Amino acid sequence: MTERKVAIVTGSSSGVGAATAKALAARGWRVTINYSRSAEAAEQVAAACRELGGEALVIQANVAEDADCRRLVAKTLERWGRLDALVNNAGTTKFCDHANLEGLSKQDFLDIYAVNTIGPFQMVRAAEQALRASGNGAVVNVASIAGVMGVGSSIAYAASKGALITMTKSLARVLGPEIRVNAVCPGFIQGDWLRQGMGEERYESVRQTLEKTTPLRMTATPEQVAEGILFFIDGPALTTGETLLLDGGAHLGRR
Repeated sequence: MTERKVAIVTGSSSGVGAATAKALAARGWRVTINYSRSAEAAEQVAAACRELGGEALVIQANVAEDADCRRLVAKTLERWGRLDALVNNAGTTKFCDHANLEGLSKQDFLDIYAVNTIGPFQMVRAAEQALRASGNGAVVNVASIAGVMGVGSSIAYAASKGALITMTKSLARVLGPEIRVNAVCPGFIQGDWLRQGMGEERYESVRQTLEKTTPLRMTATPEQVAEGILFFIDGPALTTGETLLLDGGAHLGRR
């Protein structure tokens, strides 16, 4: 019997991370569910993964802290003895209109970069040896269309995701041939994160506008973003350093 593969999905107590963990579990993977603050939600995701036929381990860790990243990987290996995929999904932002330059402080940038850019680097560094040992390791960084187009919740957020896209290319160069490193760039994702950050009225206005004006007339669900992530995990063996835009064609401009 083939040994089950193992993945760590950071920030997987809700949204895209939770959808990715469940999708992997449905394929028989063992999945480490990571959360920073939402223990109850993480346990619910783990229970759902088990119901889908996978195995799940719940670990609290803040990816902005290197010691937490190393502990997250160590506990995963202690439990299952291998690591085949790392999904760097944990993220944060500050919602601030781009025209409001005074709305962002130096600390805002540092806090956002700590999670969105430094966190993925620290996770890859902690996981490198185990992913190389897998022989076909995969890293998927969850960036954003914000990092491609300079849009999104704030300038600091867009900058952090742009840096993550560039870092994906740098890591892809040095981690092959054993590890492939790719990034997905979702656009507007339906769910509580944007709804709470934008407010209900603006959330619905933006969603409806995108669904009327973009080429595919769609905005993403967490499950659709997870499909893109799994594409890079299970997908083409020749692809590394690539960026996949998941925005219904919004980056092409309105018709």
